[in-house]
Amino acid sequence: MNKDRVIPLIVAAALFMENMDATVIATSLPAIAADIGTSPLTLKLAITSYLLSLAVFIPASGWTADRFGARTVFSIAIAVFMVGSIGCALSSSITDFVIARIVQGIGGAMMTPVGRLVLLRSIDKSALVGAMAWVTVPALIGPVIGPPLGGFITTYFSWHWIFLINIPIGLIGIAMALRYIDPIRSDHLEKFDLWGLVLAGIGVAGIAFGLSVAGLNLLPWTVVVALIGVGAIAMTLYVFHARRVAAPVLDFSLLRLTTLRSSLVGGFLFRLGIGALPFLLPLLMQIGFGLSPFHSGLVTFASAVGAIGMKTLAARIIRTFGFRNIMTVNAVVSSVFLAACALFTPGTPLLLIMIILVVGGFFRSLQFTAINTVAYAEVEQAQMSRATTLVSVGQQLAISAGVAIGAFSVEATMALRGVTDLSADDFGPAFVVVAVLAALSSYFFWQMPDDAGHEISGCKAIAIASKKGVASAATKAASEETQDARDQRL
Repeated sequence: MNKDRVIPLIVAAALFMENMDATVIATSLPAIAADIGTSPLTLKLAITSYLLSLAVFIPASGWTADRFGARTVFSIAIAVFMVGSIGCALSSSITDFVIARIVQGIGGAMMTPVGRLVLLRSIDKSALVGAMAWVTVPALIGPVIGPPLGGFITTYFSWHWIFLINIPIGLIGIAMALRYIDPIRSDHLEKFDLWGLVLAGIGVAGIAFGLSVAGLNLLPWTVVVALIGVGAIAMTLYVFHARRVAAPVLDFSLLRLTTLRSSLVGGFLFRLGIGALPFLLPLLMQIGFGLSPFHSGLVTFASAVGAIGMKTLAARIIRTFGFRNIMTVNAVVSSVFLAACALFTPGTPLLLIMIILVVGGFFRSLQFTAINTVAYAEVEQAQMSRATTLVSVGQQLAISAGVAIGAFSVEATMALRGVTDLSADDFGPAFVVVAVLAALSSYFFWQMPDDAGHEISGCKAIAIASKKGVASAATKAASEETQDARDQRL
């Protein structure tokens, strides 16, 4: 089997399992709470404990993969996630359930960045766009399909199967990983930064956890502000610490790379806006339009259809227009379709809503594919593990911040309108706010060079004249090397 297709599918299956599991539990909380003898509000600790575990252990993923090998760590991460899933299904108390979710978070923290590292070390850069297109799909489908799938399983079967369906997927993933992924280890093993892990773990966990629960009425605002404040202080201390360490767990020196910096900063803004969609849209469908969780999920699943349709065209589109042009324009286009959700009313035909979601899902998936791929265009193999860790932390913070901003926008709208009961009219401004934030990312993508990522896009680099009219010799050389490489492959 072709590794350029098999390895992305292996990684995609693991990421789909994690992304779906992170959201599938939401609609099943009442049934689980009733079964183990607790309240749904108390059981929300299971969601927050998972996010906390995820945030704490992500910074350690890069060094762990270098030390023990990406294939080994990836396979063990799937196994740990499966153990956590079995623990969730067998839980008989809130304590058991929270501990099992923490174990799941440890596995998930390793699966995402290490899975991406496996991809980067196994796939030639020239085929990276197509591979990333497959890996991007689970990140978009998981949050959308999770709630309706959870409702369906809980209604017609038992909530235990929400977690047990991970077992066959995980076993197949481990078997495929051991067979098709090469046991590659880093030749440049560096000393583990324990103090950096502690500071970064507290910083990322405090900020991500605080932003995740903000607006969800799980904790008092004083506690939320304290969590974010402690996280910010810890991250500030970490920045000073990282300057004195040769191999920090979060290597901010990688931000000197133009494509990685643009992808991280611009991608943060884009994810911050788009990340609020899986939170706002189901609420609008269920509370605003009165749809059941299952029927709401069928409508919102339309965006996943667009994401799937993109995967066969992403490489061709990026090859034709280049990363910079696509990412700059597509950020605005995706934001327009996100803002269009503000126009949805109970009287809007469901067919029209689904068409907008399908087309919007196509452009969002294209943007995520480009962001996830161009980030590694200038990264050397020795720096890949640190780069994937840094990118994963940025993604986690962006998604948490997106949910917080979406929730805050809805609450602010209700306060301005002087109402206490949530309705469809309260969601429009929130969609506009997050769409504007996503559109602002286009500025950072525009800052990239014209030939950014041409080695991995396959787009023939052309000599771009500078402002003074002098052509870049480096760009010409890169163009010739890229064309030669493509000729050899053909």
